[in-house]
Amino acid sequence: MLDGHVLLGWLSSCALLGLLACTPRPSAAYFGLTGNEPLTILPLTSEMEEAASKAHYKVCDRLKLEKKQRRMCRRDPGVAETLMEAISMSALECQYQFRFERWNCTLEGRYRASLLKRGFKETAFLYAISSAGLTHAMAKACSAGRMERCTCDEAPDLENREAWQWGGCGDNLKYSNKFVKEFLGRKPNKDLRARVDFHNNLVGMKVIKAGVETTCKCHGVSGSCTVRTCWRQLSPFHEIGKQLKQKYETSLKVGSTTNEATGEGDISPPKKSIPGHSDQIPRTTDLVYIDDSPSFCLMSRYSPGTSGRKCYKDKNCDSICCGRGHNTQSRVVTRPCQCQVRWCCYVECKQCTQREEVYTCKD
Repeated sequence: MLDGHVLLGWLSSCALLGLLACTPRPSAAYFGLTGNEPLTILPLTSEMEEAASKAHYKVCDRLKLEKKQRRMCRRDPGVAETLMEAISMSALECQYQFRFERWNCTLEGRYRASLLKRGFKETAFLYAISSAGLTHAMAKACSAGRMERCTCDEAPDLENREAWQWGGCGDNLKYSNKFVKEFLGRKPNKDLRARVDFHNNLVGMKVIKAGVETTCKCHGVSGSCTVRTCWRQLSPFHEIGKQLKQKYETSLKVGSTTNEATGEGDISPPKKSIPGHSDQIPRTTDLVYIDDSPSFCLMSRYSPGTSGRKCYKDKNCDSICCGRGHNTQSRVVTRPCQCQVRWCCYVECKQCTQREEVYTCKD
């Protein structure tokens, strides 16, 4: 089981590593449906209702959560689905943000386990993107009506309330933050690695909060906007990933100090000056790490290396291939081209054949 304050433990062990493959969503074909069946309402027996109400238990169990987290997962049927959504969203965004890097968010098998044992800056990003993904997914699930314990954002704090009518269905960040903080557990006191992980989890949540925007729609005669219906919306998760990638680029290496008054540990710059590293005191919005990252050039316990990786000439081949050079292959591809929209309702394209070059890193 995992420590309560570590969110990525369950995200990485399942989600960022293909947990979705463990619990695939059934398709219509799986049930033998054709899509032409008449709509009918079938009466549910008490046994069927009970089975349906506990179906999400299996998903919660597969996530291998610790006792408190599993209880939180089970108490609302919408939580299990939201956890799965957060897992998928976080994994895809991580892979997108690092698609041009030596480490491209590869977390299969032993790579994940080895990476999470160390406090690299890549690990810091994983904790932040995972907690941000859960916060984002939970707030959206509330406003979409998929949760039993929450609904739309119900606590507006807007100016000119007389002229603004609160309406729409805002993303419930208040409930989401409360849930995620409870899910993560309390802040650890002494262990530096645990405090760093907890700190990076909170950075992900804070980026979500900073991206909340108020969206309004006008109502009135001839669009006079005598009344505006307003609601809160979170930024698209792709924007969140972009901001966290920027924080990754400026992340700070830290050490540990002890508060003499309370006996609790604090995150601080390393005691010894490190060439190339700033002695800046980390802010609550900075990603922090404690171990220098490997190069990720060659296969190791942390990554498969970059041998055979596709790269882009004049853009990142020198960096990704680590100076080993790259191979060039020529291939013929056929793609739709010269597309035109035809009235009504379809697009007509020609098929164009062209030769392109593909670049891959040498061994």
